[in-house]
Amino acid sequence: MTTVPRDDESRYDRRSLHERIAADLREEIMTGDLAPGASLPSTARLKERFDASNATVQKALQLLKSERLVVGRAGASVTVREHRQLTVRAADSMAPAASGADPYPWLAETAKRGGEARSTLLAVREVTPPADVAAALRLPAEGTAVLRQQVLTLDGDPVELVHAYYPPDIARGTPLAEHRRIKGGTPTLLTALGHPPRLGVDHVSARIPTQEQYETLQLPGSLPVLRTLRVVYGDDERPVEVTVMAKAGHLYELRYEFTPE
Repeated sequence: MTTVPRDDESRYDRRSLHERIAADLREEIMTGDLAPGASLPSTARLKERFDASNATVQKALQLLKSERLVVGRAGASVTVREHRQLTVRAADSMAPAASGADPYPWLAETAKRGGEARSTLLAVREVTPPADVAAALRLPAEGTAVLRQQVLTLDGDPVELVHAYYPPDIARGTPLAEHRRIKGGTPTLLTALGHPPRLGVDHVSARIPTQEQYETLQLPGSLPVLRTLRVVYGDDERPVEVTVMAKAGHLYELRYEFTPE
């Protein structure tokens, strides 16, 4: 366990000890050092390793149980669950769906792993978007956008909250503005409307969840969310879609591919 010099109190980890213990064990689970099916060290060994009381160790383990990373009960060994950290390849979401293919790559990829994934459309309406979305869409002052809001679930658990915004002159009078699933997905529809996606730019940050994100994703404890603001450009570098995606931070990793210039 890494320590810091005692002469600089501003550098101390000010979290409760049980949160720090959970953080270190969580990292070992996510990296695979503690593999699915493996037993965590005994309470006695954890007490010695972290110089903690039995009650503090149990609070740390309870945090990991609430995150569905481990299973077990007091007095028995605690084991690592088959955790479902999902790797998302950003480029997959921009291509129009092939004929007969699932228009949502995330759903198709999850199905390949044996999981049951679903997308539920929550709302479709015209709104005044957040300032960063409005700027990305290049909307005029007090301009509106068509919002499509949905939640993605994996085996019944909500894992991603999605807000997709469209310029009103593109969306009005089209299926984008209707409360129903879009056949072939939005890249296919945008292409049919004369606005084929040409470039996507992601802005990714880790954030403390909002109340809506916390409640919709049923987040355990104070875990952050991965927030992606994705701007999709059509011809002439015009923004045709801006999507804000909030993913449960302990369930996702993002994959970006690049080659050196």
